[in-house]
Amino acid sequence: MDDLFASAPSPVDGIRTGIGGWTYAPWRGGAFYPPGLTQKRELEYASRRLTAIEINGTWYAAQKPQTYARWRAETPEGFVFSLKAPRHIAEARRLAEAAPRARAFVEGGLAELGDRLGPILWQFGPGRAFDRDDFAAFLDRLPRTLAGAPLRHVLEVRHDSFRSPDYLALARAHGLPTVFTDSPDHPSFADPTGDFVYARLMRSRETVASGYPARELDAWAARARAWARGESPPDLPYVEAPPPAAGPREVFVYFIGAGKVRNPAAAMALHARLRAPGKARKPS
Repeated sequence: MDDLFASAPSPVDGIRTGIGGWTYAPWRGGAFYPPGLTQKRELEYASRRLTAIEINGTWYAAQKPQTYARWRAETPEGFVFSLKAPRHIAEARRLAEAAPRARAFVEGGLAELGDRLGPILWQFGPGRAFDRDDFAAFLDRLPRTLAGAPLRHVLEVRHDSFRSPDYLALARAHGLPTVFTDSPDHPSFADPTGDFVYARLMRSRETVASGYPARELDAWAARARAWARGESPPDLPYVEAPPPAAGPREVFVYFIGAGKVRNPAAAMALHARLRAPGKARKPS
């Protein structure tokens, strides 16, 4: 059994592929986790098949420092977690007033993750319209460092009012990326607003062994490579005209929801394509 934990993949040209969480019963018994693997070793196994995992549990409640420390100990060097910030902050009636809670979350043990700490995801639901003053006040107060290291924040906005040049200008002024949410249920716009890219793909199908058909995975591999080069894939939706190419960027691509049982397969299939240059179809 221990040979299952002997190696771990590395990001390809700064591109990480992953899934949401690691505890999901349908992944057991061979769908992702091999038969006989104990639940206590699932994170250890998953972190050696993927290059990142987005943690959803922190959306419901912050974890204890010793929990973050254990997650770090169970994962290999080079692996990172993204953490969803707690909903009681993101769903506060006035974001500006919730800023102290944001600092308390960050300073409540995240330093225990060390170099495993990736972006902190702030998810704002479809009921929150864009209020520039309140949003700006919240972003002004977000902590930008922890234990002497820079923090990375990313914004997921789910109300159509954020599809505006005013929002883009505000996010860019703070250097904060906006999630590209590939979903039929939420606004999807690929305008770059920060120095890394964060995509949450929500169209996997249980009827497809790799989650997505091969042609679609090829297209996402091409888009991920374009993002990593600092380019804007031409076949995605934008609020404004795509900007000129910038410098190289780190890229996070997560397979979330939809046909969840297939998401690990989709993440691994995308990683395999990224390791094999020339196989991905260019976006049209």
